[in-house]
Amino acid sequence: MQLQQLRYFTAVAETRHFTRAAEREHVSQPSLSQQIKALERELGAELFHRARGHIGLTDAGAALLPLARRILADTETARREVQEVAQLRRGRVRLGATPSLCASLVPDVLRTFKDRYPGVDLLVHEGGSRDLVRLLASGELDLALVITPLQADAPALVTGELLREELVLISPPGGPSPVRGRRAARVADLREVPLVMFRRGYDLRELTVAACQQAGFEPVFSVEGGEMDAVLGFVRAGLGVAVVPSMVAARSGLPTTPFAAPGLHRTVSVAHRGDVSPPRAARELERILMTHRGGL
Repeated sequence: MQLQQLRYFTAVAETRHFTRAAEREHVSQPSLSQQIKALERELGAELFHRARGHIGLTDAGAALLPLARRILADTETARREVQEVAQLRRGRVRLGATPSLCASLVPDVLRTFKDRYPGVDLLVHEGGSRDLVRLLASGELDLALVITPLQADAPALVTGELLREELVLISPPGGPSPVRGRRAARVADLREVPLVMFRRGYDLRELTVAACQQAGFEPVFSVEGGEMDAVLGFVRAGLGVAVVPSMVAARSGLPTTPFAAPGLHRTVSVAHRGDVSPPRAARELERILMTHRGGL
């Protein structure tokens, strides 16, 4: 059984026409028919009902079709892997990142990667750290930028610290703020202050709430449930203040106040599965990420 025969068989099964299948595969119709007959002889069963003006799958053909598609798909995956080795002219990287990192760090890193490897496809999934960890564990991502340490019940992953990012307070432009005119804020300043809060499961929400609780109070939310862009918009509209990463605040144009020492921080790490080595393109993206942190 040859891969070429399986491609011809799949083409006929999908077009239900020998001539159109031959055109799709860029081969003469007699050659395609001969290969199909050779495959049928090897398998000992007819794969198609051949009637004038109609081609249909036999039971044997219907059983073979999903297997043939899977074999061809696996072959394509193997071809991609080999091409990656050839100077990364082709390939694919599936990167996961939190919305705040997609709005700050990730665009510059992907620009550097794409300039060097224009033939490599980049697929970015934006989500919370918990969602990204789950997608990594299931094999749906090659790399992810997540907030560490991971939850105790998280799957086993290999992580490497990328950066320790300062968290700051952003306020409405010209609106009320508990820290307006001050050089630094304290978490205690947020007591009874309306906060614009991220949705549940968002790492910044958990960090902010934990900091407030450690300071001895429960935070008050003016509005909650948003992603990063929504939170910035709510603050800009004067609905309250919010705690965000410094890289996001720097691009927001909103009044920004750092927290007094020791401040608030979060650790961003690059993660991948420990039982499977990432594809070469993903390893190269990880290297660029680690190099890029030196400029932050």
